[in-house]
Amino acid sequence: MRHITCVAWAIIFSTGFLVAPLPADGQQSAKAAKVGVLWGRTPTPGQPQAFEQGLRDLGWIKGLNVNIEYRFAEGVLDRLPPLAAELVSLNVDVIVAVAAPETAAARQATKTVPIVFVVHGDPVGSGDVATLARPGGNVTGLGQMAPEISTKQLEILQQVVPRAARVSVIWNVANPTKASDWREVKSAAQTLGIALQSREVRRSADFAEAFAAIRRERPDALLTLVDPLTVTMRASIIEFAAKERLPAMYPLQAFVESGGLISYGADLTDLFRRAPRYVDQILKGAKPAELPVEQARKFDLVINLKTAKALGLTIPQSLLQRADQVIE
Repeated sequence: MRHITCVAWAIIFSTGFLVAPLPADGQQSAKAAKVGVLWGRTPTPGQPQAFEQGLRDLGWIKGLNVNIEYRFAEGVLDRLPPLAAELVSLNVDVIVAVAAPETAAARQATKTVPIVFVVHGDPVGSGDVATLARPGGNVTGLGQMAPEISTKQLEILQQVVPRAARVSVIWNVANPTKASDWREVKSAAQTLGIALQSREVRRSADFAEAFAAIRRERPDALLTLVDPLTVTMRASIIEFAAKERLPAMYPLQAFVESGGLISYGADLTDLFRRAPRYVDQILKGAKPAELPVEQARKFDLVINLKTAKALGLTIPQSLLQRADQVIE
C-alpha cells in the first residue's frame, strides 16, 4: 500500500467503500461543492479515509453534495505548481494543501480560492499566514508544531542513545519551513552538548550522496526531519540506518511500522480528521482570513523493540511507559 501510484489511488478514491451512494436517479447534485486536495507525497493509509470521514460527519457526502479532486506529486515537489494550477482551472471551491510545500504551490496558483493546510510545520514562519489568530489572506488550517517537535525528537534520541555526541540530520533544504526546524534542532543540540552534521537533500537523487557522507562521518545516531520528500524516501532511510547500525529518530509512526527504531510526532491522522471543519465552514461562507490556525493536540511516541534489539539497544523503561505504541 505504501507505494501505490497516483492511478491506483484515483481508483481507490473513485470506487469502493469511500464512495457514498448517488441519489436515486443516479445523477449528482447540480449544486455539489468541489474540493481539491493537493498531496506532495503518496498518502499514508488512513489519512485520506480520515479526511473523507470527517466530511461525512459534517454532512458532506462524496458523490452526492461534494466532489473531491485528488492530485499527488509522489514526493517530486516540482510537480506541485502545475498540479495546483490544474485544481484552480477546475474551479474548485476549496484547495486542501496537505503541508507547507503544497500550500506554497497553491498560493502561487491562486490569491482568491480558499486554501486549507492540514499538517503545516510553520505557517507563520513561512509567511503563509500573518498570525495564528488572524491568518489574513486566503489561507488557514492546522499546524503540527514541527520546529518544537524537532527539539523534542533530539531529546528523546539522547535518552535512547546517551553516548550520542554526534548526530547526522537528514532534511530537505528545498522546503522553506525546514529552515526553522533546523534552527530549533541546532539550538537544542547546543543545550544537550550534541554536535550536528547537516545532510541536506532536495530530491530523491540526493540521498545516495547523503548516505555516503554519513557513512564517512560515522555519527552516533541519525535524525530525519519531517517533509514530503523524506517521508517518500523512508524505506531507503530505514534500510540505510539498519545496514549501518545507526540508531535513528523519525518524525512519523509510519517509519517505525516499516522497521525504524523510534518516532515522535503529531498524530497526522487526527489532523486530517479535523481539517474538514475548515472546509465545512468555508463552503458555508466563512473567510479563511478569519478562521484561526489550530495546532496539533495529539503526539505519538512509537518504539520498535525488534529494531532496538537488532541494534543492541535497551530502551529506558521511562520511555516505554510513555510510548503510545510499542512494536515487538
